[in-house]
Amino acid sequence: MIYSSLNPLTLNNPEQVIEIVAKKNHSVVAVSKIKYALYLANYGNVFAYASNLAKLGEIAENMGWDGFFLWDHMHPFRNSTRPVGDPWIGLSAVAISTERIRLGTTVTPIPRRYPWKVARETVSLDQLSMGRFMLGVGLGDPTDLEYGAFGQETRAKKRGDMLDEGLEIIQGLWNGEQFSFEGEYYNLDQVRFLPRPVQTPRIPIWAGCTWPNKRPFVRAAKLDGIIPLRTGFSKPLTPEDYRDIIAFVEKYRESDEPFDVACIGWTGNTDERAEIVQEYEEAGATWWLEWMDDEATFEEVKTAIEKGPPK
Repeated sequence: MIYSSLNPLTLNNPEQVIEIVAKKNHSVVAVSKIKYALYLANYGNVFAYASNLAKLGEIAENMGWDGFFLWDHMHPFRNSTRPVGDPWIGLSAVAISTERIRLGTTVTPIPRRYPWKVARETVSLDQLSMGRFMLGVGLGDPTDLEYGAFGQETRAKKRGDMLDEGLEIIQGLWNGEQFSFEGEYYNLDQVRFLPRPVQTPRIPIWAGCTWPNKRPFVRAAKLDGIIPLRTGFSKPLTPEDYRDIIAFVEKYRESDEPFDVACIGWTGNTDERAEIVQEYEEAGATWWLEWMDDEATFEEVKTAIEKGPPK
């Protein structure tokens, strides 16, 4: 994810997503003009409540936004009074209140979940939205609060292995055929899940990745897209960083299917909203995820959405 210099966030400072296609040589090449989505926390006095999200989703669709992406935190703060909502319930409410825009999690920490439960939830949401769902996956952060507070695995290497196994299970169960799996962390014996997703060949999967850590991007090359951040969230990724990331992914991309690259950012109230996005679009981005302030009031968020996409 890329952060605009205007973005005040410290945990997630967003800016862009790219839609790319792997050609015969499996290169990653931008093929369509950039799309625009909202990027919201699943906590706070507005975003923690599914009823609010449903209203905001309807407004976003009417104002020409292309997507609605929600964080997937379980316990982001210690001893906090801030409310936290379930993203799956929230996105279900948005699915019912909209007809066109894409929906997704950014991102779901698969090692924190039972993969078979995620498989059920994702297919149900894809069915409910008539094929508009996208699954964002990653390890999750902050580790001590999202995992350690519940006695779950906190070591990054172990969680990475669990993520790999979890992704194999989720995709196997999506196929709708009898599926077995034997791994270090999970075992399934002759399981069949129906219905299948609406989308084929599968629900798109985007991987949350921190640059320049290489393993997440190697994993992402086998999926359908990436949502990059700089390791430590210390400063924004630049357009040149994005070019480097795409070049790296190209080396491991084996599929000719479309591939997305996501940039998260904040254009705020500036007159240069379109120019901020354009710089990253020229670097290859096809999706811009506009960060929404989780401390704003409902009316403030509504006003920001009603300004329309930054184009």
